[in-house]
Amino acid sequence: MISKSCQHGCSNGTGEEIMYISARERKILDILLSHDKGIPVRELAEQLNVSNRTVHRDLKGVERILQDYHLQLVKKSGVGIQIVGDDHNKKELQLHLFHLSHTEYTPEERQTIVLITLLEAVEPVKLLSLANDLNVTVATISHDLDKISENIERYGLSLIRKRGYGVEIAGSESAKRRMMSELLFNHFGEYEFLSLMKESIQKRSAETLNIVTEKLLGLIDKKNLLIIERQIENIKDELPFTIADSSYVALVVHLALAVERIIQGESINFDPQYLETIRVTKEYKTAEKIARSLENVFDITIPNEEIGYITMHLMGAKLRDRQDYMLEEASFEVGIKAQELIRFVSHELNVDLTDDYPLFQDLVVHLKPAIYRIQHNMGIANPLLSKIVQDYPELFSTLEKGVEEVFPDLTVPREEIGYLVLHFASALLRERKGLHALVICSSGLGTAKILATRLKKEIPDIVHIQHTSVFELKEADMEQYDLIVSTVPLHNFTGHYFVVSPILQEREITTIKKFLENQKVKAPKEPDHPLMEGAVKVAEKLKSVQKVSETIVNILNGFVLQKLDGDSVEEALSEACHRLYQRGVISDKEQVLTQLLNREKIGGLGIPETPFALYHTRSPAIILPSFTIYTLTKWQTVTGMHEKQMKVNKILLLLAPESAAQEMLSVLSHISSLIIKDEESIALFASEDDEKIYSFLSHHLEKFFYEYIENHKE
Repeated sequence: MISKSCQHGCSNGTGEEIMYISARERKILDILLSHDKGIPVRELAEQLNVSNRTVHRDLKGVERILQDYHLQLVKKSGVGIQIVGDDHNKKELQLHLFHLSHTEYTPEERQTIVLITLLEAVEPVKLLSLANDLNVTVATISHDLDKISENIERYGLSLIRKRGYGVEIAGSESAKRRMMSELLFNHFGEYEFLSLMKESIQKRSAETLNIVTEKLLGLIDKKNLLIIERQIENIKDELPFTIADSSYVALVVHLALAVERIIQGESINFDPQYLETIRVTKEYKTAEKIARSLENVFDITIPNEEIGYITMHLMGAKLRDRQDYMLEEASFEVGIKAQELIRFVSHELNVDLTDDYPLFQDLVVHLKPAIYRIQHNMGIANPLLSKIVQDYPELFSTLEKGVEEVFPDLTVPREEIGYLVLHFASALLRERKGLHALVICSSGLGTAKILATRLKKEIPDIVHIQHTSVFELKEADMEQYDLIVSTVPLHNFTGHYFVVSPILQEREITTIKKFLENQKVKAPKEPDHPLMEGAVKVAEKLKSVQKVSETIVNILNGFVLQKLDGDSVEEALSEACHRLYQRGVISDKEQVLTQLLNREKIGGLGIPETPFALYHTRSPAIILPSFTIYTLTKWQTVTGMHEKQMKVNKILLLLAPESAAQEMLSVLSHISSLIIKDEESIALFASEDDEKIYSFLSHHLEKFFYEYIENHKE
């Protein structure tokens, strides 16, 4: 350790001079080195939470440090201050700052080190020991613990401090792991974990890892991270859905923490009743496969409670696309909520988004795992939040009010609202015009879409934008793109591409426009694959379009609006199933009735503030897709989707075969979104005018059909 009295140019006893740099000087240098074009003193002071005068005083010490590296501190009017000099010298200074043996950490760094130490400890830690390790007083550590105590409360953790006993963190193992995960992600971000998992960390000099980084990496074994990533990669194709890179990385980090903690003998508690509930899900079966794979590799036993915890992680994962996700259990209820949110935003902004089916689909895909995360207090990081609030203040404010109205029983974090803003911003910016572009994004569908639509808005010549993830990059044919943009740096990529912010900054737009001005638009590239392979793809597209067409024809041909007698909903549903059986829509009326009633036990089916109950199921006993409406002669009380009792006099019945193709499910999902599209559609479905309802369905399904064809041309 270096004495605090040592000023710039002390000797370390070997004749070699050591530079003492205070914590604030280090922070100033870090900020200046990351702002190539300069930063105003006022903004620097705000970031450091000090006065302008204090910054000016510290800059004298900073200038002396820069002189040793043949660099200069330049002050420019209207720009602020910036470091000027050779890039090699800047890198040398950065390296020194990284591996400098500090006598003084910033309070944030010190508190992070203390927190990690406590999370890893198996017994109470003495305050004097922490103070000696960090070269500060016991009083300073005590103050740090006050801050840490405030921070960990929101994770359900608490600090136990007793004189002569020491200090330790009390709380559940799951809460500790959640805190560890967030510490790791807040420090590294997705890209650095992608680098870690792709082994580039091994090529990185150990000198570039500072103390806090090393301490954080101590939470997980780097070798284990690589092994786990390979195991997940091996079974990735077996996952029941495609998750975003960010969730993929989070899953690997979660598993690495789990393996580490299991080896240390730290077990997780899991509600046995809830474990039984989720054991039937496809996510649990996937979690079991992952667990068995890791047991073999690490020679450990992974208990069912841990598998349950992995299942929860999969259930809360952000998805990367919409495939196979519409019309699953609870997706209808989420669809109703999505449409309510669309209506709210449309009304507040005076822009009609109720016909935007891609927005509806994206919201359903995002909201289902988001609601699960919120209900289970799992949390999610959103590194774009401050930029989103800054760029879309009105939209953010509107969605804050919207989620409060649509989800009155949920406390939706600002991070989740930020992701919703991206979806709506994408819809509001959506245009179709002019070049072929590839967008590489690790943060999921919402971020990719906002970046894509920003590109289209700023560069109208873009005609088509393809999304891909870092993991799928090797499969993309780069030759067919005029422009490639990525939200993360790409390792081992030799082509020309731009690293941009997901929000797309003005300077980035200017650079991209200049690049495109010097490029010729690429002619559509002939496929490299043999003609036969191209013919197969054409045939697949035509089959897909045919399935959509057949589903729409079946729905319209089978649509009826009928009256039903009955003293209960069960009686009415029984009669509806009987009629559908007679018409050849279902093969076993008792089986379908049972499945409809079982569906009701899972959650309410009444649509709030309407007279409708939306009953739906998929069953082997259903032969054809069907949408029918039944008016009850007696009003009935049912549980609504808001879990409150409500009166209904209309049953909307939506049925699909068990083996329904994705195309069929997309059509049925679209019908569910039409029901509460707006006030007029609600009034229409509540009426007895079957011809007008049929006409409304025909018009919107025809529109859906042509949009589907358009979207499948590429």
